[in-house]
Amino acid sequence: MGYSWNTLYLLHNGSPWLPVMGEIHYSRFREEFWEESLRKMKAGGIEIVSTYVIWIHHEEIEGKFDFSGCRDLGKFLRLCAKLELKVFLRMGPWAHAEVRNGGFPDWLVQKGIPLRCNGESYLRYVKRFWSMVYEQVDGMLEKDGGPVIGIQIENEYGHTGGLRGAAGETHMRTLAEIARKVGFLVPFYTATSWGNSITGGLLPVMQSYCEAPWDPRRKELEANPNFVFIDIEKRGFPGTKTTGSRTGVREVPYLLAELGGGVQPTHHRRPVTTAKDIGAMSIVHIGSGAGLLGYYMYHGGSNPKGKSTPLQESRDTGFPSDLPVINYDFNAPIRQYGQISDAYREVRLLAMFLKDFGEDLAQLKPEVSPVGVRPENTQTLRTAWRHDETHGYVFFNNYQRNKVMEEQGCVCLMGKCAEPVEFPSITISNGCYGFFPYHMKLGNAELLCAAATPLCRIAGTEDTWVFYGDWEPRFQWKGGKAASVLHLTRQQALEACKVKLDREYLLLSPGYVWEENGKLKITGGKDTMLKSFPALSHLPQGFVPAGTQGVFTCYRRTMTQENSTLSFRLISEQQEEKLYELSVEYGEGIEDCMIQIDYVGDSLEVLLGGELINDHFYTGQPLEISAKYFDFPKKLRVRIHPLYKNSRWFLESWPEFTGKCACKMMAVTVEDEYR
Repeated sequence: MGYSWNTLYLLHNGSPWLPVMGEIHYSRFREEFWEESLRKMKAGGIEIVSTYVIWIHHEEIEGKFDFSGCRDLGKFLRLCAKLELKVFLRMGPWAHAEVRNGGFPDWLVQKGIPLRCNGESYLRYVKRFWSMVYEQVDGMLEKDGGPVIGIQIENEYGHTGGLRGAAGETHMRTLAEIARKVGFLVPFYTATSWGNSITGGLLPVMQSYCEAPWDPRRKELEANPNFVFIDIEKRGFPGTKTTGSRTGVREVPYLLAELGGGVQPTHHRRPVTTAKDIGAMSIVHIGSGAGLLGYYMYHGGSNPKGKSTPLQESRDTGFPSDLPVINYDFNAPIRQYGQISDAYREVRLLAMFLKDFGEDLAQLKPEVSPVGVRPENTQTLRTAWRHDETHGYVFFNNYQRNKVMEEQGCVCLMGKCAEPVEFPSITISNGCYGFFPYHMKLGNAELLCAAATPLCRIAGTEDTWVFYGDWEPRFQWKGGKAASVLHLTRQQALEACKVKLDREYLLLSPGYVWEENGKLKITGGKDTMLKSFPALSHLPQGFVPAGTQGVFTCYRRTMTQENSTLSFRLISEQQEEKLYELSVEYGEGIEDCMIQIDYVGDSLEVLLGGELINDHFYTGQPLEISAKYFDFPKKLRVRIHPLYKNSRWFLESWPEFTGKCACKMMAVTVEDEYR
């Protein structure tokens, strides 16, 4: 039965499906590490991988197509197939993606022909490019048993250029028809639909970011509406229509293709996103009825080296922002070199829940109350429900980015259905968000309510249902029959993952863990603790038993090798700019060594053998460099550019100045990683 959708949700093989999608750009990441990163994505709960196919990355010189190295789309898709990850290809031809010319090659721009329109010359070049892409994709489409289930046509068409009105609709339909004729026959064809975007009748997808580094203003922005539950139908989002006396009746599910997993700082505007930003925003959209959580970016990366020019967006090419030449870290859940962040753990909480309970949640319609809460309102608790007549979930949010929300004391949340439920009284502090179930079927038992959030099911002789939260859960059961439940603190849940070996296990680890060919892969520091429920039948290599903590059996790995060491020295200073040299000696047996550069200045550049390998706009965060990614170099150079007091940039945190500027290496540290 394949893939389809109705007005409320996606379907897979006839069953409701509420997946999590994560964006990674294969051409912005070293191909040797694709499989490892895809495994991290899958372990984080990602079911669909989305990726741009960026024209300038493949045909920078007219007629000379490059699908080698990090541009090898065919290899990337074969790895997705191997790992049973589905794929959405965002094929442009215009992408934006903070790329030079929005992804158009210079030679195309310089021809002087009208672009993003129905001109014969432009469409001929589009068809030629897509035909070359299809050679990489052939055999990888869902109809052939491959992973590609969806194609996005264009990006923000009509919102960031292109034709308007009927001509724009015709152009989008024409592009979709070209894609089909080339051979891209897939279940889903989507188009971005925010702002003034035109979809051409394709399945509309939405975006949501907690900040806007593309905004030209150099000040803190107004309170962000993406932390307030929304009534999709009353807001008249794309995919709704008016029927008789009813307004905003949905015709398609509410799908998010760009739920910000972070944001990429620009030179003039440098916000720093947090895991809570991403977590609260995700809760709001799920509570508002989302049928797909698609994170952009989920995995950061680096712009590849251009053959003729740098490949980043810049004002020199007529775009609104200057981006780093190399760095596309995005503060994403998985960072520039594959590092796991707090946002990864935050997103994983929801992904684990949706994997086990998403089929049920997908069918539950959203209801928002109170309606019309303004994001500036810090006094009102924001609530929503997804429910039918028999059961549901109540969602709450008391978090607003860069605002202090009023503590909500003695809150008695209500579960809406034919048999309403009143939850135990709780206090919801500033910054808290989450959701609770009611009338929830757990095997043969029915949970009336609990002040706890479901995480997953651990299958076994007797299934165990895992919940988490920092309130006293007070599980209440209908008819007195209780299911087997395991309650974690929120911090424990952030370290939790589920793996299937000889059976299903719930593992807690501050590092990251995944299953590969029936074995556990565990990454951490010299002293790594792993906790398992139930006890593992086979010990991972290098681990020894280390007692128990509650229902968890503990295992520990202790490495005795020498740590990596690093030193740095100032080697030149010119016009308030400083150049440093870093020298590294690596410990034995390490998987990676993360070099953290803490500095003050406007920006820095990292050089290896005289070649630029990374750059960074100062935000107050240290820059991290993976030694493994660059084959463990012994020496690096770092050039820091001065930040002046009168700089007109937006920074959330300004450094201390010495005189009129700040330009200094504060500290460099290394952290070894073992596998």
